[in-house]
Amino acid sequence: MTNWLLVSHPDNLEISRARGFDVAGMKSRHRKKAERVQPGDRVIYYLVGVKSVGGISEVTGTYYEDFNHIWTSSKEGEEYPFRFPVKPLWIRDKDDYVPMVDLVPLLEYPKRWPAANWTLAFQGNVHVLNDADYQIIEDAVRAK
Repeated sequence: MTNWLLVSHPDNLEISRARGFDVAGMKSRHRKKAERVQPGDRVIYYLVGVKSVGGISEVTGTYYEDFNHIWTSSKEGEEYPFRFPVKPLWIRDKDDYVPMVDLVPLLEYPKRWPAANWTLAFQGNVHVLNDADYQIIEDAVRAK
């Protein structure tokens, strides 16, 4: 199982929520990563701007290409064509996201960057997290 952290805008999480979290996607420059996505993998939704985790889904099928517009990007004309079906596991309400700043000291992945610049660890659209980091995030998302 691979733990994918997808970085996107909170508006895109709300678009996914409105769709029932039926699909997740990666931007066009991430084909090789999308090809590795398998059923049972986990998808963590990291939200830029609010620097928080909005929830977690489970991948239910293999990736496919679809250029129909769903999500928005800060880059004009950029789409998320590499998609895979998902089902929601734990999704937080819009005003109840999990602040990543609370989790960063516990996570291994962001330790590659200076602590004061932890947000650099979550730039770009796709990151793979180890199982220990995933579990810390899952526990925080599941906590009420």
